[in-house]
Amino acid sequence: MNDPDVVADASAVLALLKEEEFGEFDPEHLVGAAISAVNFSEVLAKLGSGGLTEAEADMAVAALDLQVIAFDEHQARSAARLWPAVRRFGLSLADRACLALGLRLGRPVVTADRAWGKLDIGIEIILIR
Repeated sequence: MNDPDVVADASAVLALLKEEEFGEFDPEHLVGAAISAVNFSEVLAKLGSGGLTEAEADMAVAALDLQVIAFDEHQARSAARLWPAVRRFGLSLADRACLALGLRLGRPVVTADRAWGKLDIGIEIILIR
């Protein structure tokens, strides 16, 4: 397993799979990215609610070769510690799981969520648009 360059938020993965416009960020950098198991679940749920079968959703995400990282006790504690810094921006548990993984791996986090651009939590946040 290669060391991922970035941590992907569900919003960025979904934008890539839906072939949405990206700004200056090259979406190919999401191939092989790390993703929290929480965010991976979000991606699969959104694909399913969008009409894909389970097999189709699995094939779509498999093509991205994402490195799914377990949301373990360490990640849960880190996500909880982020709450005071992010609550005024309305970030969800899944959002905090993504950010906690970025902190753990020391990698930039890629998202479509503009509110994250206002965060100052010690990691780089890359907005795709």
